[in-house]
Amino acid sequence: MAQIVLFENIHPSAREVFTAAGLTDIATYSSALPSAEIFDALRGAELVGIRSRTHLDADLIGRLPALRAVGCFCIGTNQVDVNSAMLRGVPVFNAPFSNTRSVAELVLAEAILLLRRVPEKNNRVHLGHWDKSAAGAFEARGKTLGIVGYGNIGSQLSTLAESLGMRVIYHDVEAKLPLGNARPAGSLQDLLAQSDVVTLHVPGGKATENIINAQALAATKRGAILINASRGTVVDIAALHAAVQSGQIGGAALDVFPTEPKSVDEPLDSPLRGLLNVILTPHIGGSTQESQENIGREVAEKLVRFFQSGTTKGAVNFPELPYQDAGGNRRLLHVHRNLPGALGSLDNLLAEHGLNIVSQRLQTQGEIGYVITDVDGEVSDIVMAALRAHPITVRCDLV
Repeated sequence: MAQIVLFENIHPSAREVFTAAGLTDIATYSSALPSAEIFDALRGAELVGIRSRTHLDADLIGRLPALRAVGCFCIGTNQVDVNSAMLRGVPVFNAPFSNTRSVAELVLAEAILLLRRVPEKNNRVHLGHWDKSAAGAFEARGKTLGIVGYGNIGSQLSTLAESLGMRVIYHDVEAKLPLGNARPAGSLQDLLAQSDVVTLHVPGGKATENIINAQALAATKRGAILINASRGTVVDIAALHAAVQSGQIGGAALDVFPTEPKSVDEPLDSPLRGLLNVILTPHIGGSTQESQENIGREVAEKLVRFFQSGTTKGAVNFPELPYQDAGGNRRLLHVHRNLPGALGSLDNLLAEHGLNIVSQRLQTQGEIGYVITDVDGEVSDIVMAALRAHPITVRCDLV
């Protein structure tokens, strides 16, 4: 079976990185596979690349003993049981920065289109109406943009919006240094009350589930625009539908949804379909040629560095160890349970087999520890078997 398996039409730049590193045993799939087929496709794979539609749950990860690392060729990693992967010694990498600009540009474009009521005007022209009225249409200049989540995308959107003359306020659960003239709002409610356009850039999970609900929408400035390009679970869709129909929300744009179609021909099931002042896009915030090329290269490079040297910098679920040139004949990658004496046990075992430690780096995270050890001497199959059989070992590989 293939050493590397890539799903969902990952950009060719990833293959270029792998082949340049001498990793040429690659299988590619243009889409996600049904759950009944994915195990056979992954059997024996060491590196796996996915996007948002391929799900790797605990059961599947547990049935893939050869799996060494997962690359999510996107920002999110919710489609992977990252904790189960960690407990099996499998780091998960993603691309938190490569599509930042693409998402920010889409959000700003949607804000302008909705402020000018372009979706409604466009539909009326297609139906044969020449409606030139300026009623309800506004410039972006001078309007207040409220950014919920001032991370990589939110902060870049902030600078782009300011260049149009917008006033920018933001809310984040962490203290963030503002860029340009942006200012933090006192609270989410304060931001909602002030903003002409509200845009969401927060992670998924229980902490952000339905943070934009009926109560939040009622607290929003009447006629404001709401844009969600973060996670589908952040907005209560039924509440948004009611707020748009009542005029409390003047327009909306959504690129993500609580439940998304799994194929091109499956329709989106949403009450928002058919509303003329709502833009619905099929999770394309990062879908530009530039961003996909950057993502392909970024994640593939992380996977190659791990596969060839054990580097885990940028892993979302794993102790992070940066790149360092090899200091001995061979390099051991040892993942162990994070218990007292773990490193001593490893070192004693190596000494028993006559291996001299040249350099060693250790980092722990939660229940596991990860140590890269460069040694002089022959690391035989007997040594590897002893390391893997030790009660404290989670996983041990040789590079």
